[in-house]
Amino acid sequence: MLRLVTCLAALAVVVSCTVPTKDVTDEVLDLGDFVLGHNIVVAKNIQKGPLSREADTDAFIASMKNAIDSRMGATRYDGTRLVHFGVNISGYVLAQKGVPLLLQPKSGLILSVSAWDDRAGRKFNDEAKEIFVLETFTGDSLVLSSGFSMTVQEQMDNLTFNAARQMEKWMYENRACLVDNVSAEVLKTCWLDNRDEEMRKRLAEQDLR
Repeated sequence: MLRLVTCLAALAVVVSCTVPTKDVTDEVLDLGDFVLGHNIVVAKNIQKGPLSREADTDAFIASMKNAIDSRMGATRYDGTRLVHFGVNISGYVLAQKGVPLLLQPKSGLILSVSAWDDRAGRKFNDEAKEIFVLETFTGDSLVLSSGFSMTVQEQMDNLTFNAARQMEKWMYENRACLVDNVSAEVLKTCWLDNRDEEMRKRLAEQDLR
């Protein structure tokens, strides 16, 4: 398994530009009969990456919970298949003020997610889903590091917004198993590829394994 600190150090190397963080006004996806149940976030053994600002663990947990509620709560998804989330924040980097146009340190977040089927009383995914996310750039942070343009809270909210969006995408990819009377054949196609092989490959290509 990749060491967390090495992963966090490598995130800035593989960063790509995206649009600024915004309120959750994205199109509601087809998540079958999904409705959010318990939203449990912990930060057991959370690690701070190199050259990172210090983040308050409780504030990070609260930011992640709020991001999940906002994106996946009953105001957006009101099905009948109750799904509980267990999220563990493993590590983070919150960019400090760097040298503009040279260092431009970037923020990143690593977490793992388990989804619980309330009806069956067990996990949907046997292996926790890995999620690696990078900060979303604003106009200012395209030129300067977000350490210049964002507060610590804004950096955390930026990262957790993106993490919740990845969780929503994960539910969408497995929507066929979020309905009643799922056949055994369909079940075989769900909850696979929980390791983020694409990010692992990109990190490996940077010789940062």
